[in-house]
Amino acid sequence: MKITPRLLEAHLKCPTKCWLRFRGEPAVGNAYAGWMQTQNESFRVDSIERLCSETPQDECTVAPATQNLKSANWRLAVDVPLQIEFCGSRGCQADSSSVQCSAFASQQGDQSVLTSGASVAASESQQTCGAESGIHAIERLPPESRGKPARFIPIRFVFHNKVGRDEKLLLAFDAFVLSEILGREVSLGKIIHGDNHDTLKVKTSNLASDVRKRLEKVAAVLASSAPPDLVLNRHCGECEFRDGCRQRAIEKDDLSLFSSMAAKERKEYNTKGIFTVTQLSYTFRPRRRPKKLRDKREKYHHSLKALAIREKKIYIVGSPALKLEGTPVYLDVEGLPDRDTYYLIGIRVASGEDALHHSLWADLPEDENRIWTEFLRIVSGISNPILFHYGSYETTFLKQMSKRHGGPSEGTVAANAINSAVNLLSIIFSQVYFPTYSNGLKDIGVSLGFKWSEPHLGGLQSTMWRQLWELSHDPMMKERLILYNAEDCNALEVVANSVRHVEARVRGPDSTSTIDSDVVRADSTTFQSMSRWRPFTSPVAGFEFINNAAHWNYQRDRIYVRTGATKKKTRKPLPEWHGKKAAEHVEKVVVWPVSRVCPQCGRTVRTKGPVRSRTVQDLLFGRYSLKRRVVKYMFQTFCCSNCEISFGFERRFRICWKYGWNLLAYFLYQVIDLCITQRTVVESFGRLFGISINAGSLTLLKAKVAGYYSETKQRILERILRGSLVHADETHANIKGKSAFVWVLTNMREVVYLYAESREAEFIQRLLVNFKGVLVSDFYAAYDSINCPKQRCLIHLIRDLDAGIMANPFDDELMEMVGSFAELVRAMIETVDRCGLKRRFLRRHLPEVERFYRQIGEKSHRSEAALQCKKRLEKNRGQLFTFLSHDGVPWNNNNAEHAIKAFAMLREVMAGGSTVNGTEAYLTLLSLCQTCKYQGLDFLDFLRSGETDIEAFAENQPQRRVGTRNEPF
Repeated sequence: MKITPRLLEAHLKCPTKCWLRFRGEPAVGNAYAGWMQTQNESFRVDSIERLCSETPQDECTVAPATQNLKSANWRLAVDVPLQIEFCGSRGCQADSSSVQCSAFASQQGDQSVLTSGASVAASESQQTCGAESGIHAIERLPPESRGKPARFIPIRFVFHNKVGRDEKLLLAFDAFVLSEILGREVSLGKIIHGDNHDTLKVKTSNLASDVRKRLEKVAAVLASSAPPDLVLNRHCGECEFRDGCRQRAIEKDDLSLFSSMAAKERKEYNTKGIFTVTQLSYTFRPRRRPKKLRDKREKYHHSLKALAIREKKIYIVGSPALKLEGTPVYLDVEGLPDRDTYYLIGIRVASGEDALHHSLWADLPEDENRIWTEFLRIVSGISNPILFHYGSYETTFLKQMSKRHGGPSEGTVAANAINSAVNLLSIIFSQVYFPTYSNGLKDIGVSLGFKWSEPHLGGLQSTMWRQLWELSHDPMMKERLILYNAEDCNALEVVANSVRHVEARVRGPDSTSTIDSDVVRADSTTFQSMSRWRPFTSPVAGFEFINNAAHWNYQRDRIYVRTGATKKKTRKPLPEWHGKKAAEHVEKVVVWPVSRVCPQCGRTVRTKGPVRSRTVQDLLFGRYSLKRRVVKYMFQTFCCSNCEISFGFERRFRICWKYGWNLLAYFLYQVIDLCITQRTVVESFGRLFGISINAGSLTLLKAKVAGYYSETKQRILERILRGSLVHADETHANIKGKSAFVWVLTNMREVVYLYAESREAEFIQRLLVNFKGVLVSDFYAAYDSINCPKQRCLIHLIRDLDAGIMANPFDDELMEMVGSFAELVRAMIETVDRCGLKRRFLRRHLPEVERFYRQIGEKSHRSEAALQCKKRLEKNRGQLFTFLSHDGVPWNNNNAEHAIKAFAMLREVMAGGSTVNGTEAYLTLLSLCQTCKYQGLDFLDFLRSGETDIEAFAENQPQRRVGTRNEPF
């Protein structure tokens, strides 16, 4: 197996291209690639002739013998073929102590790159490869002093005016091969490039290690019988295998079809099991943006782009504003980026239905000033011109030309047009998602129905045509370039009109009802709440009518009536007292015991006030029964002459005048604790007890009861914040279709739920600003700025590490690190199981933690997954094992997770139909419910008691404690 500069150059661009070249695959379909190869070869031959003409004939040689390079007397050698053998294993280092390379010279001519039947001598530890380089030229400098060897400088010729890193690496490869032949380092090389044959000196010694790594990768690719994973990139436009690779990518529906998707992002999707565009399209979820980002542009969503391709629709995010308050002027410029020159300016002036096109052509670089002046003259003659262009190339053009040849005077029509030029791509990007793989003008124009006379023509081909025209001055080629430029201007107008049309539609009155049209607002509430059961649509006439006629309500409400099957109306049984006043049918009288002690001054009061009464529909709880009764409650009031107040009428009986406290307690118990929907509870009361309650009335009563317990919730929160331990977590909430968040704070005995409009850190930071205990939480960054000891949930970390192992099953470095961490934590958990959460038993594991971090710090990891895992472990080092140094601090966040699950169940009951005030009421009652459960108390008994202090209720009701079934610990 011989690695040549041609193969290395291909691998620098694309591993698949390297593999295809090595296997001898035919290269068809890209004239630009063949033209570039011809240009490079022509430039190499011409440059060699120039060098040879500048060197004395007796000091210049062609293809010299390489056995005695050290003793050579020539000054310049051209077309020098060199071959070496080197160790191409992954574990090799670049220094000579670990890699033994044997070099041998070859006087044979250049062998074909596409050598069939390449043999690979490989073992489990190493594989030996050959490197072959036909060095363009070698300059030999005589010794600087006696006893020192002569210096050899490899020279490479590059056609481009601009030299990139790839060209420098190819020169460094030549230096690497030459250094192995000479047995000493070659630290300097030269690149002769461009129209003026400029010389660039390159320190090849700085690139030696990079060359070694590249050779190892090339050897691995060539040794494989299967091609590398196909990945399209920006080089595809210059590649001879472009058409075949793109066709295979389309067949695979590969993610690399998205030219704007970075390799790292594509790899992240692959680790999640997403390999195709169709799979990616199902991952888009519209998100509510944080307050601090509302005024900034939305980020680009590849998943939404994939959804647009799958649905063949245009998706809109935000409000793409394309103002048109003047005459639109569409600009497209052609130039030679390699030379930083411009030779063609296309201007399309749209005025009503007619459009006038101008093509400004420059024969020579010196004509730039002329076409720029003509451009300014045309723009100045237009009434209120608005320049539209596509991409940053024209933006650079306007800046550079104004700098080179002078811009228009400030305040003139041309100056205003240039300063306010509109880049249409910046408006489309991240706001308008067309069903195309890229946001290129060609792709979007074709999707909108525009056709070019030459579909495959692009910027690279136009560059080739221009340089061919400079050699031949063929008028047909010039006309083709002008036509291509004019069609780009026309396509730009089509795209701009489409964007204006889309903008008008999304701003219209029916913009929220465009789910099934060809334009969809991705950030509209209609799209976000779109049901899984979408409306049935069909291109077949009559199918929609037939489908609607099959609906259940349609059958029952219309068809049964016409067939004579009349529905019987069911009558609810009426209670005995129906139609009569409840006060006339009192079934039980309860005299409420009231203390004579004044609640303000504490003195015993003897002065009686009036007797108050309240007649309500209530529930009576038996030992094994529940009955509805009309109950009359009697209250003897007292008057305190010292405080001048009246007391004795129970506060909770003022909440409702129609229903009793037991009935309200039972209702809240079913909704909050049993998570039964409010509608179901209303139907149950009507069916079982004959009590007809309006759902709106229950909502109002729920809010009043929550207000009754608001002080209880506040006391719970204060006790939690004064304690030495807090578990914190947060989760999503739905408030009438809008996103909100619920924060949970808990310790081992109490729970409180708090409402917040967002997940931003300022809420929890303000709440815990004075907390000095230990905070147990997940890895959300909002907790980082809280000034207190922190214990991160190890369960969260272990799940993330396990996901990393599942995504990288063959990463031995990651497996070793995670395995060591698992053993470390396992020993701690065993101690917790035997001795509990006591510091005196757990602190013996602190030296083991130090040993673990010292071991992972000493090892050098190569895999990206292992490096990320190591970085995360080291970043959170001070927050992973806090429980070892404190008493009673858990190593997980299960208390908060258990509380979150309780809200998640209640969230299903709320179903997004609650307001902010209603949600606050739910959270207050849920705080009481979960606190009762954490303390082993019965929530229904607590509600029925009317007590507002859970601690006092627990002391007075020890016999009513429930089992440990609902306890989180």
